[in-house]
Amino acid sequence: MAARLPGARGTAPRTPAPPPPHAPPQAHPHTSPPYASGQPPREAPPEPAPPYAAPGGTGRGARDAYRSARAAFARRRDELAGGESVPAALSHSPSASRQWISDELTAAAREVADRRRTEGEAWLALLARRTLVVVWAAVGLLLFVELLTALGTGWTVARTAGLVAALVAAGGLSTAAVLHRRRGGALAPVIGEDNRLSTSRTVAAAWVLLAVFTVLVLAVQLAAASSAARRERLLSGLDLAQGAGALTVLALTCAVAVVVRRAVTVRVHGRRLQKVRADRPRAADLLTDDEGRGAFSDVQYVLVSGVAVVFAAVRLARQPERLPDLPWALALLVVVSTVTYLAGKYAEGGRPVVLSVVRAREVGDLHAPIRTGDDIEIRGAGFVPPGAGGADRLARTVVRVGTVHVHAPLIPVPGGFANPTDGVLTVPVPVEVEPGRVEVQVVTAAGVETNRYTIDVVD
Repeated sequence: MAARLPGARGTAPRTPAPPPPHAPPQAHPHTSPPYASGQPPREAPPEPAPPYAAPGGTGRGARDAYRSARAAFARRRDELAGGESVPAALSHSPSASRQWISDELTAAAREVADRRRTEGEAWLALLARRTLVVVWAAVGLLLFVELLTALGTGWTVARTAGLVAALVAAGGLSTAAVLHRRRGGALAPVIGEDNRLSTSRTVAAAWVLLAVFTVLVLAVQLAAASSAARRERLLSGLDLAQGAGALTVLALTCAVAVVVRRAVTVRVHGRRLQKVRADRPRAADLLTDDEGRGAFSDVQYVLVSGVAVVFAAVRLARQPERLPDLPWALALLVVVSTVTYLAGKYAEGGRPVVLSVVRAREVGDLHAPIRTGDDIEIRGAGFVPPGAGGADRLARTVVRVGTVHVHAPLIPVPGGFANPTDGVLTVPVPVEVEPGRVEVQVVTAAGVETNRYTIDVVD
C-alpha cells in the first residue's frame, strides 16, 4: 500500500517534537529565515566625520552645524513670537508665559553661541592655511611680472634682489603663520583683542612690510655689487634725505597703532567704551565699526594709506637702488588722514546712561504708581553694546532693582527681538523689592554699568 502523506485524510496530524533544551528556536516551515544567509547582516559603516580644519575644530562640519543651529533658532523664535508652542498652563499669565519664552530662547541661544565659537576657531585655522597660499601666490606673481618685464631689457641684479627679498619675506611670514595657526596665521599680529581686524595695525603692518622689503632689496644688491662705485651708490640710496617722507609716515603709522591700542584699553577699563568680542575677524572690519556700519575715519585712513603704499612701491620698482622718496605733499596727506582717524577713535563709544524709568502701561490699564509685580520701562542709551545684537548676548543684560538682579527678558518678534533694545528695556519689578525709594541700574552685555536712577515703589 502506498504510504500516506502527512496530514492526509484519515491520519492524525503529526505533532512536531519539542526542541531540545538550549537549542535555538526553529523557524516556521512556511516562512523564510529573517536573513537569507542565516547570518545577521553586518552593520553599516559609520559615516565619515567631516574633515578637521585643526585639532579641536572642524571645517565645513562646524560651519554647517552653526548654520543649521542658527536656522533652527530663527524658526523657534518666530514660532514663539506668534504664540505657538506655549504651554496651556501658562497662557493665562502673560508674565509667566513671557518668562518661559525668554528662558527657552536663552537656552537655545547658548547652543547657537557654542556652535558659533566652534565655527570661529575652525575658520581661524583655515585662515592660517589661506594666508600661506596668498603669500606664496604673491611671490609667484612677482616672478611672473619680473620674467615678463625682462623680455625686452634682460635680467638684472635688481630683479634677482627683488625675488630674493620676496622669498625671505615670504619665509618669515610662513613661519609666523605656522606659529600662529590657531590665531589666523600671518594675520595674527593685526587681529585685535576683540577678535577683529585692527585698522591701525593693518596700515602699520603694510608700511613695515614695504620697509623690510626695501632694505632686503638694497642688501642683496649690495652683496652682489662687484665695484666700489656701485657699493657707494647703493649706500647713498640709504641716506635720510632720500626716504625722509616714507620714514616719517612709517614712524607715524606705527605710533598710531600703539596709541590706539592703549587708548582703547584705557577707555574700556574706565567704562567709557563698550567692547564685545567678535565671532571671527572679517575683511570688512578694516572699514567698519564694531556694529558693522561703515566708519568714515577708518575708510579714509585705509584709502589714503593704501594709495601712499602703492605709490612708494612703484617708486621702489622704478628706482630699486634707493629708498622710495615719498613726496612731502603725499606724506602730509597721510598725516592729515592719521589725525582724522585718531580723532574718530577718541570720539566713538560712550558710557550707557539711564535717562528715565516709567511704569509700563498696557492698553486699557489704569494710571497707577509703580508696585511690585508691575513692568517698568527703562529709557536711555547704550544698553546694547555694538556687536552684541545676538540673542545670547542680549540675554546677558541685567537690571539691578534695589538689591535684586533681574535679567531682561527676551521678547521675540518676527525677525528679531522687541526687548531688550539699545534705548528701551522692559523688566518686571520683583516681589522681593521692598516698598520705598529704590535705585535702578542697568548692566550691559559688555559688563558696563549705567548711572543709578531712583524710583518710588509703593505698597
